[in-house]
Amino acid sequence: MNKIDPQSWRQDLPAFKKMTDAFYAGEVDKKDYKGFSGLYGSYAQKGGKASMLRLRMTAGRVTKEKLTFVAKAIRENDVKKAHFTTCQTIQLHDLKAEQVYRIMEEALDAGIVTMGGGGDFPRNVMCSPLAGVEKNEYFNVLPYAEAAGEYLMNFIKAEKMPRKLKVGFSGSPANLTHATYRDLGFAAREDGTFDVYSAGGLGNNPQFGVKVAEAVDPSQILYYIKAMWLTFREYGNYENRGKARTRYMQEKLGGAQEYKKAYLKKLQQVLDSGEDLTISVEIPECSKAPQGTMETGSRVLAQKQEGLYTVVWHPLGGQPDVNELCALADTLQDISDAEMRLAPDETAYVINLTAEEAGRVLEVLKGSAQSLFETSVSCIGASICQVGVRDSQALLAECVQAVREANLPDGALPQIHISGCPSSCGTHQTGALGFRGGVKTVDKKPQPAFVFYRNGCEVQGKEVMGHEVGTMLQKDIPAFLTELGKTVAASGKTYEQWIQEDPSAPEKIAAGYLA
Repeated sequence: MNKIDPQSWRQDLPAFKKMTDAFYAGEVDKKDYKGFSGLYGSYAQKGGKASMLRLRMTAGRVTKEKLTFVAKAIRENDVKKAHFTTCQTIQLHDLKAEQVYRIMEEALDAGIVTMGGGGDFPRNVMCSPLAGVEKNEYFNVLPYAEAAGEYLMNFIKAEKMPRKLKVGFSGSPANLTHATYRDLGFAAREDGTFDVYSAGGLGNNPQFGVKVAEAVDPSQILYYIKAMWLTFREYGNYENRGKARTRYMQEKLGGAQEYKKAYLKKLQQVLDSGEDLTISVEIPECSKAPQGTMETGSRVLAQKQEGLYTVVWHPLGGQPDVNELCALADTLQDISDAEMRLAPDETAYVINLTAEEAGRVLEVLKGSAQSLFETSVSCIGASICQVGVRDSQALLAECVQAVREANLPDGALPQIHISGCPSSCGTHQTGALGFRGGVKTVDKKPQPAFVFYRNGCEVQGKEVMGHEVGTMLQKDIPAFLTELGKTVAASGKTYEQWIQEDPSAPEKIAAGYLA
C-alpha cells in the first residue's frame, strides 16, 4: 500500500491561495469557488465573508499531538467557533482567508490533512469511537480504519469519483458509524472478520447498504475499497450531479442483487490483477496501570482495561467552548496514553484515564450535556452552511431551553437529530426523532419549518428509516417536544420504554402541531 506523506500536499496549497484570493476579491463566483475549495477541506460560509476549515481526524482519533495543534491554531488565530461533525472531524469557523492558509499549512506538520475534506472525494474514514477500549466490541477495528484512511488518500485525485465516498468501520452492532448504510461499510463480526456493505447512504433517496461479502479477513479490506472505486467508475451517474452517489447504483443496476453481482465482478478483477493490497496492522494495547476507582455514569465510562476510564464530553450541538477545548489539550499533556475520540453523534470521549486523571478532565470539561436529550445531534445549520435551508443549531438551542424550563426528567425524551436540509448531515432519517429543514407557506408567507420523522434506528439488524410524519413550523417544535416529554414522564417510563407500547404515539401528539 502506498502511503502518502502529509507534507506532499504542501505543493497544492498555492493554487488554493490563488483561487481563494480571487474569490474574496469578487473575481470568482460562489458556485465555482465551492466546486474548487472542497478539495482542500474548506468552504466559504454563508454570505461569502468568512471561511470554514475541516480538519480530518481519521477514524475520529485525536491524539494529544493533534489536539495540541488544534489548541494552538485556535489561540493564535483567535478562533471563536469550532464544531465536532457527524463525520468525526473538527471544523473551525469564521476564519479570514489568511487564517485558513496558515492553519491548513501548519496542520501538515501535525499530521493533519485537510485535502479531500469536502467535495467529490473520499471523506474522513469513520470508526467506532471507543474502539480498543469498549467492553462490548467484537474486536478493535481502529487500526483497520486508519489503514483504510491512508489508502483512500491515494484516491483524492483519482478520476471519476462519486460526489462523496464515505467509508465506515463498526466494532459492534451499535453501528454508530452507520457501517451498514455507508458508501462502503465494514461491520465487525464476533469471529474477528468483517461483513462488507456497499452503496448505502442517507439524504435524498436514502438506501441501506447491500451486503456484498461476509466473513472477510481484515487484512483484505483494501481490495474491497478499490473494488468500490472501480464499480462507481463503470456504473456511477456522472450526468446528473444529484445522483452522483453510490446508492443510486442499486436502482440503476436493477436492485440489490444485481448491484452485488456487479460489485463482486469488480472485486474479482482487483484480486486477479496481482496487485498486493494485503495489510498487516499492529493492534495497540494500553498497559497503563490503574490508580484508584471512581463511580461510573453518564459522563464516566469504565473501559475494558480494568481500572481505566473514559470521560464523556458532549457540547450542545457539537459546538465546544473553544476555551474548554484548549484547556483539555493542556490537561492531557502530562497524562500518558490519553487521547480524544470523536463520535458520529458529536460526542467527544477522552480515553485511557485513571480515576484521578478522569477527575481532572471532568473539572476542565464542564460544558457538557446534562441529559440524554441534550446529547441531540445537529448539523452546523443555515447560518453558516451555504446549502443549508434552516438554522438547525438555533432550533436545537430553542428546544433545549424549553425542555430545561419544563424540568423534564432525564430519559423522558430521546436524543433527537436535526438536519438543516435534505442532505441529512444531522442524520435525521435514522434518529428516534428527526427533523429536516424546509419551508411552509402560511397565509401566503413562507415560514421556517421542519419535516418531522419518527422511529428511525441505526442498530445493526434493526436498521430502519424514520417515518415521515409531516411538517411543523419551527416556532412550534419546542412546545411539541415539551408536551411529548411531559406525556412520557407522566407514564413513569423512559421514552424508550414508552415507545415500545405504541410506536405511533409520537405521531398522535404531533398531529396538533403539524402546519
